Amino acid sequence: MSLLRVVSGENGRGTRLTDAARTIGLSKSTTHRLLSALISSGHVQQNIDTGRFHLGPEAIAMAILSISRHNILDVARPAMVRLAERSADTVYLTVRAGLEAVCLGREEGSFPIKILSLTVGTRRPLCVGAGNIAMLAALPDAEVERAIAIHGAALAQNWSVGEETIRDLVKTTRKQGYSCVVDIFVPGMAAIGVALTGSDGVPFAAFSIASVPPRLQGERRANVVSWLQNEARFVAELNSASCNLQVI
Repeated sequence: MSLLRVVSGENGRGTRLTDAARTIGLSKSTTHRLLSALISSGHVQQNIDTGRFHLGPEAIAMAILSISRHNILDVARPAMVRLAERSADTVYLTVRAGLEAVCLGREEGSFPIKILSLTVGTRRPLCVGAGNIAMLAALPDAEVERAIAIHGAALAQNWSVGEETIRDLVKTTRKQGYSCVVDIFVPGMAAIGVALTGSDGVPFAAFSIASVPPRLQGERRANVVSWLQNEARFVAELNSASCNLQVI
């Protein structure tokens, strides 16, 4: 399963044997044997020209069935369209997968400057991005610290972000009821995120709106926060009624 996560976490580029082995902490020979088994089952494919490994049709079919089962995208899509129309900016839906999150949907608004930092299927640590931070802040302190411990090295290497920055973002998000990230993970980008929680208060998804920093300040920020919070409550209630989605 760790190997499948590595293969799926490269935004469609695939992963090399050496990188996969290093990431999961196994020898190249063991990793190759596992990949061969996954290829045989159809969960992984290898590009003959590049040598990189990608998700195979069986893994994709499982993902489609999971989305269909939970129905969150169908429930959330109208809200995303409304948010994109009202804000004119880019709207994202991310779904929590343990201490990571996957981008499940994106709606682009009419504003000419597009912030397209995520594509559908992108997997990131729960410490990275406005929507992810909103979900992280809704978890207990122990889970926050576990996420930071697991992803701390990747935060420093890939986003040049320290652990204290994440703790400060979580603290601020809890205080104000939404996350606001400006020039932290992507230079020249600002984003606001709101978590969708179940009846037990556990976050399972998040809405976020991304734009250039001047568009998410002052009164307009307050309006965007209000739109996000209203849609998040509405969709969470609809999702609870249609399917009790839980994240372990």
